[in-house]
Amino acid sequence: MSAPRLCVFGLSVGSRSAGLLWPRGHLRGWQRPLALRGAPPGRRPAMAAAGQLSSVAEVEIDPDGTFKYILVRVQQEADKHRDIVRGTAAAEFHNHIFEKVNPEMEKLGFVCKCLGGGKIEHNSKEKKIRVFGLSTGYGKADHAVTVELLKRAYKDYEISWSDDKK
Repeated sequence: MSAPRLCVFGLSVGSRSAGLLWPRGHLRGWQRPLALRGAPPGRRPAMAAAGQLSSVAEVEIDPDGTFKYILVRVQQEADKHRDIVRGTAAAEFHNHIFEKVNPEMEKLGFVCKCLGGGKIEHNSKEKKIRVFGLSTGYGKADHAVTVELLKRAYKDYEISWSDDKK
């Protein structure tokens, strides 16, 4: 019986050397997507309980002010996803928001993709929200989708959007 063929970064070889080789198809932990780390190669981790995707809040934004926001697609399976809005004045750049949201969703077994960004002007006293602008790194979010999500969360608000940059 011949020795199992081994793989070095996708190259198939027949012997081991200094622990750099492992069976073909197996990925070291650092090579796997974060959602799969810790799972045996070739096996997906148990996904979050059915319906948990619906428990992810659609909108989480600051109560007042003008701040950056991102539109994120949270995916549980290939055909199950939910778009969410996250925005905060604490973020200097749009990617800072994504860097906070992504690990939280990965812990629940979801995969995230940023669909774009922009800015939100939130005035809770006048019950008005304006969505505008774009993200230099992620591009412009679909503000119409963002507004629909905001309208579900802020039913008694006047909510508008524009392609204005300021």
